[in-house]
Amino acid sequence: MVLAAGAAPDYLGPVAALVIAAAAIGYLTARVRVVPIVGFLAAGVLLGPAQLGLVEKSATVQAAADIGVILLLFTIGIEFSLDRLARVWTWIALAGGLQLALTTGAGLVLTLSLGGSWREGVFTGFLISLSSTAIVLKLLGDRRETSTQRGRLSVAVLIGQDLAVIGMVLVVPLLGPGGAEGARGVGYLLQAVLTAVGVVVAVLLVARRVMPPLLDVVARACVPEVFLLAVVAVCFGTAYLTALAGVSVSLGAFLAGLIVSESRASTHVLAEVLPLQIAFSAIFFVSVGMLLDLGVLLDNAGLVVGAAVVVLAVKAVTAAVAAAAVRVRARTAAATGLLLAQVGEFSFVLLTVGTAAGLSPLGRQDGSQLVAATTVLLMLASPALAAAAARVDRPVSPSTAPGAAGEEEVVDGHAAHRDHVVIVGSGPTALDLAETLRQRGVPVVMTTLDLDGAAVAEAAGLVVVRGDPNKAAVLRAAGVPNARLVVVAEGGPEQAFRVVSAARLLTSAPIAARPLGEADVARLAEAGADHVVDADHVSAQALTQQVLAVLGHSEPAPTPHRTVVDTVRVVRYPWPVTGGCTHEEASRPVLARAPGCVACLRAGGDWVHLRICLSCGHVGCCDSSPSQHAREHAHVEDHPLVASAEPEETWGHCFVDGVTVPAPATPGAGARSAT
Repeated sequence: MVLAAGAAPDYLGPVAALVIAAAAIGYLTARVRVVPIVGFLAAGVLLGPAQLGLVEKSATVQAAADIGVILLLFTIGIEFSLDRLARVWTWIALAGGLQLALTTGAGLVLTLSLGGSWREGVFTGFLISLSSTAIVLKLLGDRRETSTQRGRLSVAVLIGQDLAVIGMVLVVPLLGPGGAEGARGVGYLLQAVLTAVGVVVAVLLVARRVMPPLLDVVARACVPEVFLLAVVAVCFGTAYLTALAGVSVSLGAFLAGLIVSESRASTHVLAEVLPLQIAFSAIFFVSVGMLLDLGVLLDNAGLVVGAAVVVLAVKAVTAAVAAAAVRVRARTAAATGLLLAQVGEFSFVLLTVGTAAGLSPLGRQDGSQLVAATTVLLMLASPALAAAAARVDRPVSPSTAPGAAGEEEVVDGHAAHRDHVVIVGSGPTALDLAETLRQRGVPVVMTTLDLDGAAVAEAAGLVVVRGDPNKAAVLRAAGVPNARLVVVAEGGPEQAFRVVSAARLLTSAPIAARPLGEADVARLAEAGADHVVDADHVSAQALTQQVLAVLGHSEPAPTPHRTVVDTVRVVRYPWPVTGGCTHEEASRPVLARAPGCVACLRAGGDWVHLRICLSCGHVGCCDSSPSQHAREHAHVEDHPLVASAEPEETWGHCFVDGVTVPAPATPGAGARSAT
């Protein structure tokens, strides 16, 4: 639809209010060290139709929320992988099935005790048996606990619940007045369940063979837009196909993620889709918050809080018992119970289906409102429950349960590296550097978007993370937060700038990069690079060394009376504005152009101390030296500011104003001390 100038679609205002409120309240909650999910839920409560009424529960908001759930489950599937799913399949069947049976039974008993019918009791049990897949997986991902034992056990139970939703949606209408159709209803149910299971198995078998090579072909095109569209097509296409078979869309999205996890481009896929997932999943949590009517909550505060406490206790106990049944330690079972103690988003779907069939939760007329308020209240409590679970489940020793792993296991194997070197690139420079480091016993992880280069590196026995190194998710997968050094070995200046900027946000370790020109040095330094290796300069130095060797001379070396400047460390000297000098704008990050005073070397002379020009990196001798080349350069080039290159001196000097200023923070000269 083409909009006239100044016209705005009806949905734009509410969507803008929703996103702005989510960002603002999410920021405030993050500042007080509360997980953003609480802020998103609170934003929904504030904006919803029952409070300020700025945003109605429109089809547009619901569609965006559904997309958020699909993308969230898709990314979790990528991180989980089919192999890990196979290792916890017994947990899905045993723990998942037992948790559903126990919680449904508790709901039945509770309803019967309140005077409701057994049909309404089963319906109530179904409603409270489901936990929030979206919230639990989001919390596990944010806390980096997806692959802990309680995390994997929780995911297994959640998968079992999502599979059970297929049958619940078909059973609930049969529980309503006049809904039972005897054998015909049971036969329809069995047929639907078998069809759904068959489609899931078929999707996994076919896609496991087709998807990895297909994604590799698309990734080789190196067109980000095409790759992202292909990934989104896989996600939504798979979810749609499974939905046609009666499987929940969320489970279909999770299956799509499992399929993609088999590809070597899975890290690249995760990095590309993550920004979309964050935006749309935030809208989902806001939409959940919009369901809470504060008026109903305040009018029935005691009843709602009491119901929430009862449901919390029932779910925590039944989930813990189910977890204990698969022989995990008691602490892990209790923590799993806490993680799964809320009521899930699919309960709203079942609630709609059951209401249409004439069923009421707990056999009460206000049962639907009571369940809705209790569900949102428990969702708001989920971050606190996750934190409590982490405190309860303190690691003692690795479990011997099937498929178990110690608490220190991480989602991505590369993140387990520590004190290693991350090399960005896969060309000759990167490969030579990686091989040199490996020969010296230094662990190396390479990351690149070039699939051919990655294949060569892997053939050489190197660890490679495939993906765009501009993305934080890829750098995390390469273990940048735990790295000893990050080296940007290849790529143009813009690429290097983006990679250095992204890496600096993840680590305080040194970062080395390679500029293509003098102008790139300052940009790379501002982005966070500590070392900048100028290829032309290095080549010139290598040539000089060879010429000197042929002539029987040697390069300048440190002596007790001579300092040699490090020519790859960036010299940063932010000139103090209040230092009494009017030339502070002349100071910028530079590389030393030479290890010593070139003019003195040409003349066969020597120097006492060295100074580095803060405008161009020229290295000259000090005023105490016979030739005073630093002062001469400053006068000829109109570069007034220098920094001392001596290892114990941390000051700068302005030749024009005659002012000496101490360094504001750390030494900027970057010299190697004499030995």
